[in-house]
Amino acid sequence: MEANRRYISTVRIQPAQQTKLQSVLRTVWRFRAFYIMLLPGVIYFIIFRYFPMYGVIIAFKNFSIMDGITGSGWADPWYKHFQDFYQSPYFSQLLTNTLLISCYKLIFGTFPPILLALLLNECRIRWLKSIVQTFTYLPHFLSWVIIFGILLTLLSQNGGLVNRWIVEAGGQSIPFLTSTDYFRGILVGSEVWQNLGWGAIIYLAAMAGIDPTLYEAAKVDGASRLRMIWHISLPGIQSIIILLFILKLGHLLDAGFDQIYILYNIQVYPVADILDTWVYRTGLQQLNFSLASAVGLFKSLIGLILVLGANRLAKRWGGGIW
Repeated sequence: MEANRRYISTVRIQPAQQTKLQSVLRTVWRFRAFYIMLLPGVIYFIIFRYFPMYGVIIAFKNFSIMDGITGSGWADPWYKHFQDFYQSPYFSQLLTNTLLISCYKLIFGTFPPILLALLLNECRIRWLKSIVQTFTYLPHFLSWVIIFGILLTLLSQNGGLVNRWIVEAGGQSIPFLTSTDYFRGILVGSEVWQNLGWGAIIYLAAMAGIDPTLYEAAKVDGASRLRMIWHISLPGIQSIIILLFILKLGHLLDAGFDQIYILYNIQVYPVADILDTWVYRTGLQQLNFSLASAVGLFKSLIGLILVLGANRLAKRWGGGIW
């Protein structure tokens, strides 16, 4: 009797499974053009994102270029390189600098693009809006080498434009680029300036999707422009703000290697040396690839935890990535 029941249930399940598979295949065939367009992106991520994850095992090996990944012996104990990094005398300084610089950039770099997007969205003078957009977008396309040249021209202690004004006003020149008091502010300020206009593009695109009848109804009810911004524009881009915040939070331990490596110098190491720059000097220049891989894996795990936690919290406000 029991055998008959199992046979009947199997017979009943198989047609349902076939029907579901046929439905999926029909859907794929129906949208085959979109899947074909998606295929290059999928192949790219498989080759350049997922396949290189095999190299993560270097963090648990005493890697040698001559022996390769498979030929290199395992570290003893397996967490040896993580332990070396944790016991390094620079660990606390590196982690503190990385978190502080990243948090400063996250806090001070989130609100200016939103404010600029709101102002541009409210601007009714088209030529003025176009000029402001052009000048604010332009810095995003400048490399950090060019931006360093601009900062050097403005803030150099010997001949910088700002220091000239200070000296002419009766003061003393200030070593902005070599002072531990000013360097973090310069890092954050230049980052905000570079990405201000580019970040506003996303919020402007989100505002363009807001139903215009909401503004018309609010105007009929006598709402001011500030009221419409607070009750229509900001709620309309709330999900985008949460989404970008979660994505930025996942890169909290990426304080900006390119920027800091170009701008910093030995005088500002105590406040500017971060995980990436230390890994470059200690791990890559000294060919200690296992240590570099261990620190990279440590950063990735922390980023994953932050993204998962932030996404879970964001769901309470109706946001989240998934």
